[in-house]
Amino acid sequence: MLKRVFVAPDPGRMRLRSGLRAVLGIGLAVTLSGLVGHSLVAAITAGLAALLALFTVADSTVRKQAVTTALLPVVGFPVLALATSLHDHSLLRDGAFLAVVGAGVYARKWGPRGHALGIFAFMAFFMTQFLHAVPAQLPELYAAVALALLASSTVRFGFWCYERRLPPPVLPVAAPGRGLSRVTTRQAVQATAASAFALAMGQFLSEDRWYWAVGTVWWIFVNTASRGETLVRGFRRVAGTLTGIAIGLIVAVELDGAPVPTAILVAVCVFGIFYTAAVSYTWMMLAVTLMAGLLYGLLGVLDHGLLVLRLAETTAGAAGVVLAVLLVLPVTTHSTTNAWIHRAAQCVHTCTAEAAARLAGRTDADPARSVAELELLLGRVRLSLAPLVHPLSPLRGRKARARQVLALLDDCVREVRALAKIAADQEASHDARLTAACWRVERAVESLVNPEHVHTGTEAAPGAEHAAGATALGHLHAIEHALAQLAAPLSGQARPSSAGNC
Repeated sequence: MLKRVFVAPDPGRMRLRSGLRAVLGIGLAVTLSGLVGHSLVAAITAGLAALLALFTVADSTVRKQAVTTALLPVVGFPVLALATSLHDHSLLRDGAFLAVVGAGVYARKWGPRGHALGIFAFMAFFMTQFLHAVPAQLPELYAAVALALLASSTVRFGFWCYERRLPPPVLPVAAPGRGLSRVTTRQAVQATAASAFALAMGQFLSEDRWYWAVGTVWWIFVNTASRGETLVRGFRRVAGTLTGIAIGLIVAVELDGAPVPTAILVAVCVFGIFYTAAVSYTWMMLAVTLMAGLLYGLLGVLDHGLLVLRLAETTAGAAGVVLAVLLVLPVTTHSTTNAWIHRAAQCVHTCTAEAAARLAGRTDADPARSVAELELLLGRVRLSLAPLVHPLSPLRGRKARARQVLALLDDCVREVRALAKIAADQEASHDARLTAACWRVERAVESLVNPEHVHTGTEAAPGAEHAAGATALGHLHAIEHALAQLAAPLSGQARPSSAGNC
């Protein structure tokens, strides 16, 4: 776990930049809130709103990110008003909270923008429970959120908008579907059912802190697409929370809300959340749990019993998730994984075709964008296969096949990346054999996605020898070989573990 965080590659230092910018943006939001005379509750609300704006808004372009950020109050303010007005009406409040959960998860069908707006709506309701906000505080909370979004946007889109110098990322689109065949619809039902169970168990454990159980359900379901992914995320949530509580007992309780050291440690936790989110959910939850403990210390309610209750509520929420994903409209890991693998294989063909076209002289062909999409799809494959390659997975045969699939896809990505680099060389010339090699890659993808189609190869057409063309041809042969071998683990047949070394 330590290696995944501190040795994990950080191309362009993007995680480092994101963490430092988050500390700056959130710090500015809290500082401005304090300068205008807001209460501690409003200042904490401002910090959390800025954190959500910087963490959840992930559209493909800066312009779209700015629009999504501007839309956050559109969903956040009505939910804040609803939650504060129902503060003393427990049954209506609980029903409204469950409705927000279901709508928030369902909103993922509209892509990154729906995902961000759904999270902000949920957290607006959650924050009012966390801070015990009442209707009289609503104007101040509105002002704090608006000020926080303005401050964080100033930092993100003005002072430090490093994304403007980067090519727009390619976001993989979720698999299509209608009704209950759509994953987001099934997960909305699952999340609502799990939240109902967690809410009941949470209120049994505590009438004041029950919302932690519902929060656990929500954050486990975020960014998951199958039963296996959700269960692994639940395990990591509990592990991160337990570790964070252990550190909180040593650090947060002893600080007892001392302003300066607490502010410094909260800034460290914010950086930790952003820096570790992409590589370790366990570490991210450790930072979140420690930050929550420090905020409770500022509010003057932190003690050992509260941290123990936090763990109990997290466990109750995780139990609700387990029951929901196993019993309520389950989304199997197998079907989800195969869909992402097939999309990755098709993207491999797109990358090779674009590279070959560029080598053939087509200036409008650009394999770089397809390579970026392939990298993202491989990340989704890794996330989907995480339950099978987890150290605690008892399914040894499936674990071995999953590792083989990842090794072969890694080979494909490495070869495609090298092929795109060659294609970018303006001096590279056309080699007639590339067309035949790309055709064989296409046939390999078809055979992988549609096993009933027989893969019939053909010899490469003769062509002039050229260094760039010959090297590109070698990469295409490696891709074809990896795709052909990928069919075996996907069909459940064993292959030697060395198959990934093409």
